[in-house]
This record gives sequence, structure tokens and C-alpha cells, in this order.
Amino acid sequence: MNVIYLDNNATTRTAPEVLEEMLPYFCEQYGNPSSMHSFGGNVGARLRQAREQIARLINADPDEIIFTSCGTESDNTAIWAALASQPDKRHIVSSKVEHPAVKNLCEHLAGKGYRITFVPVDRNGRLDMDYFYDHLTPDTALVTIMWANNETGVIFPIEKIAEFLNERNIVFHTDAVQAIGKIPIDIHSTGVDFLSLSGHKLHGPKGVGALYVRKGTKFSPFLIGGHQERGRRGGTENTASIIGLGRACEFVADHMEEENTRVRFLRDKLETQLTTRISHMRINGDRSQRLPNTTSVGFDYVEGESILLLMNELGICASSGSACTSGSLEPSHVLRAMGVPFTSAHGSIRFSLSVYNTETEIDFVIDKLPAIIERLRELSPFWKRS
Repeated sequence: MNVIYLDNNATTRTAPEVLEEMLPYFCEQYGNPSSMHSFGGNVGARLRQAREQIARLINADPDEIIFTSCGTESDNTAIWAALASQPDKRHIVSSKVEHPAVKNLCEHLAGKGYRITFVPVDRNGRLDMDYFYDHLTPDTALVTIMWANNETGVIFPIEKIAEFLNERNIVFHTDAVQAIGKIPIDIHSTGVDFLSLSGHKLHGPKGVGALYVRKGTKFSPFLIGGHQERGRRGGTENTASIIGLGRACEFVADHMEEENTRVRFLRDKLETQLTTRISHMRINGDRSQRLPNTTSVGFDYVEGESILLLMNELGICASSGSACTSGSLEPSHVLRAMGVPFTSAHGSIRFSLSVYNTETEIDFVIDKLPAIIERLRELSPFWKRS
């Protein structure tokens, strides 16, 4: 059975070009990059190149890039660093639709005595900016707002937020894990203090990420150990994966135009055709300010898990939301925050495309999904009553 993979916001295929770049650093060039000898020094030079590749993608300085193990570590590092540098401030502002890497940490910090303000979103998933402005205080230590939502693809006004916070000297972190590689990001012109990214969301390997820390931003390491990363993140570097991450940043930069043209076209075709063929269906989230590869689709009176299981039998891979919250029977916290009706929230699934998807694959989904929804609705007592 051929697999039609439409779950790229959960993870992406490692690009063959990336794997090829990584392979020599497992068995051939396996030296420790911190060693004094040239065998390790050559690996260290390749890490410097990877740092430059990552920095180039977001227009940062290489010295502003810290290697981490994943997006979650990058998020945690930024948030703890911001709080450690301002021990007298006890207020954090975030949004109600953050990834669990930020949302759950904020809830944890609330139990430690921090006051957390979660900014609501409207029915289209757009941040309530008036609420945001009204709830900043002199006690605000940090604002942490994602660049783009992982479930709906809705893009937040990060540049506008950063400009406002810079004028008030409030530290700003953005989780850009889903945005990196899909839309252009110029971090120096934006004015963000911390930015998180993850390798496996941009056709790199799993288990590696990076954190951008703007020059001059106070920083306290999350992992304390050796001198690696100039003392900012202890631990021997995951050299092969870091090199893969660097090459992946080049890969997505080379394919960003395709992401915003061909991939966007496929996403829009999927939405348009499903809307035509299936009644009582909705697109969750803003239709214009969103990532080009993402759509969250709600079907009334059916269960999202049942849709996924039947699509899986046909080799179609999608999700009901964040991979980090899979297994929960509760509707997505993102859709609940948007006020999506219960009947639709339970029947919402996310399709997230990549440059590896084809129009033939999209046509297959368009052909098969209406029958799946019809079959499930015939079994639903709620549908029969509607």
C-alpha cells in the first residue's frame, strides 16, 4: 500500500540531500568537535558551517544560534532564561493556542507562583490584540507567542508584537517551529529576542533543534555542563544531526517559493473540492493569514479519530491536531479556544502538506474522503437527528 503522507506538521521526511550530508559523521568523521586534534577539529569546522546555514535562513548572526535537542528544549531554554534574568518579575503573557511545549510549561510555572495571562483568539484563530495590549504590566517578565499555529496554520503578527515590546523593554520569545522554512523570516528586522526551531519540521532529522538569542539579550543556560556552545548549552554536540539541520535549512530555503506556490495550490484544491463534495464542513482558522501547507477541516457529527482510522486503511496519513497531544479524547485546546462548535471540533482533522506531495495524491484524498464521511454519518445518531 502506498502511503500518502499529509501530516507534515507532525514531522517531515528527511530530505535525501540531508541524509547524504549526515552519513559520513557516523562512521568516518566521528571525531569530537571539541578535541584539539585535527580529526575532531574538522568536525568542529563543519559545525560552524551548519551554524552559518541556520543563521542565513533567518538572517541572524551565527553567534546568535545555539544548538539544542529539539523545539521543546529551545522553548524551555528561552523561557527559563528570560525568567532567570528578571527574578523580581512574576508575570508571563502567552496565548491560549500555544504548542504544549510552551502551554504546559506556563501552567507549570503558574504552580510555582508566576502569574500567567493567556491571550484569547477569535473564531478565526487570530490573536486578540486589544486584550494583549491591555494585559501587559510593569511586572511582565516575558511574552511568548508562537509565530504560526501548528494546528490551523494561522500566522500571528510577530513583527507588530515585537515592535511594541521593544519599546517597553519586555523580553519576547517566539516558537517558530512551524513557520521556519514555510514563510520568509528576517529576524534582525523583526526584533525578537528568542526564536525556537526544530530540525524534523523542516526535512531535517529528529532530535535536533536550535535557539536564536539576540545579541545583548541576557541569557542563563538551561543545561549546565562543559564549554560547548560557548557555555550556553553543555553536552557533546549531536554532530551528524546538527550538520543535517544546517543542510535542511538550505533545502527549505531553496524550496520556499515552491512551498508558497505549488504546495499552496494543492492545499487550496483539497479544501475547495472537499467543500464542494461534503456538506456541513468548515475550514478552521483564518483563510488568508496562514501557512501555505496547512488546513484544519471540521466535519459535523463524526469523530475525527474514526476519520483518521478509515483514511489510514487507504494509506492516507493526517492528524487530529498536535502530535504531542495525540491520544486525548478531548477536542483540541486550539479549536476550543477558537470557539469551534463541539459537533465540528470533535470531527476536525489537520492536513499538512510538503514539497514531496503530488497532485495525484491530493486527487486520491478528494476522491475517497467524501465516502468515508458519508459512511460515518450513517452510523451517527447525532447526524440522523440533525
